[in-house]
Amino acid sequence: MINDHLRLMMLMLNQTDLTPASFILNGIPGLEDMHMWISFPFCSMYAVAMVGNCGLLYLIHLEDSLHRPMYYFLAMLSLTDLFICSSTIPKALSIFWFHFKEISFDGCLVQMFFVHTFTGMESGVLMLMALDRYVAICYPLRYSTILTNPVIAKVGLATFLRGVFLIIPFTFLTKRLPYCRGNIISHTYCDHMSVAKLSCGNIKVNVIYGLMVALLIGGFDILCITISYTMILRAVVSLSSADAQQKAFSTCTAHICAIVFSYSPAFFSFFSHRFGGHTIPPSCHIIVANIYLLLPPTMNPVVYGVKTKQIRDCVIRILSGSKNLKSHSI
Repeated sequence: MINDHLRLMMLMLNQTDLTPASFILNGIPGLEDMHMWISFPFCSMYAVAMVGNCGLLYLIHLEDSLHRPMYYFLAMLSLTDLFICSSTIPKALSIFWFHFKEISFDGCLVQMFFVHTFTGMESGVLMLMALDRYVAICYPLRYSTILTNPVIAKVGLATFLRGVFLIIPFTFLTKRLPYCRGNIISHTYCDHMSVAKLSCGNIKVNVIYGLMVALLIGGFDILCITISYTMILRAVVSLSSADAQQKAFSTCTAHICAIVFSYSPAFFSFFSHRFGGHTIPPSCHIIVANIYLLLPPTMNPVVYGVKTKQIRDCVIRILSGSKNLKSHSI
């Protein structure tokens, strides 16, 4: 009986094209009746993210006083955040509002590539910003000679290429799989493992490579951030003036907030999938996965706008209608 069943499955595999034309993104399972209500915070956060990050890019481009390494890295972060939320939220809103759940197979792979590439790049930019704060606090007199414009361009390009080359194999590993468990993805966007789990083939390689990429990107970046802030803390504690200590710490506040907003949902999602998979409902996993992509782009421009004096002064001048918008570097 088992042998007959196996022969039947092999016959089906040989005679059927197991690459679906499209997938169905089912949104948030168990909360379908609340999709319309869930869409409002999603839409509001997306609007804030678009306006805030575009505003930051505009200020950094226009203001001479913001043409410095710290703000160039912030511009990279804003560009990355724009790509991250724009790769997922418009499709999620079309699911919530219009029930447009279908996405082509190739379109799903493209979305998966962009989501994972730019989340990896965001982690890399946060790591570069930590190194920037380390150089600024520990080597203030050499800051402008170490972080020159060519150096910033090279490390930014290297961070982008790292994400591209590490994520490209995901698309090939996913494309090669046979799909015989339907084409319904219980998610709002095409995540690598959500797609791979629909396969009836062996996804062990996908799982192992996914963990390797997580360690190569997330693990490496977190290690560099930890070492940078350890060195920063040692340098700040050694300062004799309490005012100097407070000023040094204040330059890191916005970046620390960005790290918390970015990595907290990521850690929750990572550990809940591996240790709380049977106790935490799937809807919670998917909501946290969306928060992971939407919270940093929403909060980063707000935090940097509030905590960074130069950006705050530029915004005040614009809102007050000052004609003398450009200023010289201090």
